[in-house]
Amino acid sequence: MNQRAMEHALGKLVMDSGLQGAGRMNGNSQGIALITGASSGIGAVYADRLAHRGHDLMLVARDRQRLDALATRVRDETGRSVEVVAADLSDKADLARVEEVLRTNAGITVLVNNAGIAMSGDLASADPDRLESMIRLNVLAPSRLALAVIPGFIAGGRGTLINISSVLALAPERFNGAYSGTKAYLLNLSLRLQQEVGNKGVRVQVVLPGATRTAIWEKAGTDIESLPPGIVMAVDDMVDAALAGLDRGETVTIPALPDMAQWEAYEAARQKMIPSLSLSAPAARYGVAVAGGAR
Repeated sequence: MNQRAMEHALGKLVMDSGLQGAGRMNGNSQGIALITGASSGIGAVYADRLAHRGHDLMLVARDRQRLDALATRVRDETGRSVEVVAADLSDKADLARVEEVLRTNAGITVLVNNAGIAMSGDLASADPDRLESMIRLNVLAPSRLALAVIPGFIAGGRGTLINISSVLALAPERFNGAYSGTKAYLLNLSLRLQQEVGNKGVRVQVVLPGATRTAIWEKAGTDIESLPPGIVMAVDDMVDAALAGLDRGETVTIPALPDMAQWEAYEAARQKMIPSLSLSAPAARYGVAVAGGAR
């Protein structure tokens, strides 16, 4: 089913997940949204937007001071309940604490898997410890958090999982291959998860931002000002587009892509290949003799 055909079918699930209608406030919470990497950048904007949509919040990041400042601002502006959890999701014990919250707090209706780090340069010159930390945070942590929350979503017939991937999942030639590989993992995980849980009242959305003006660039050793201005999106615009995509029923949201038909064509070509990817004999172009006769 292509992207546009899915939009109408998924629209009702968007409403059921309590995410439709930016800025709408009422006396009842739409449930708790747990957001990782929430102290700044994309995570902080998601916190603001989801609180304005009527969600109480649970904000997870390493920097307790920034979390507290964000929580105070959001409480003052929206009146929502905001809890902060200082945790390093690349640390096994801290990750386990957040997993336990997701397993046991039935009030959580949204998980935004946003925490992540990047690295630049070639693999041959990479710091192996930073590489391992990136894989722990970008791959292991969102996988375990999704695993912790999805059973409860299924049991309740309601819930939304938002995974923040990257357009580099589709363009590994443009940046560090290990980083783009972690984002391709999130894309694949999300596509399969939506197939598994989409008929059980649960939404899965994967967001593929392009270059976004956040601190991740500086931490990866790249000066964002060195990038062409025309490819860098403001973080508020990126999150607003991502939430608009969720409202439209999109499973895959690419905020900068002008023509979604290009993604649909890409997906159609991929789907067309699938039946031929695993066959009993090598393709004729390899000239391999097979049992029963030569090609």
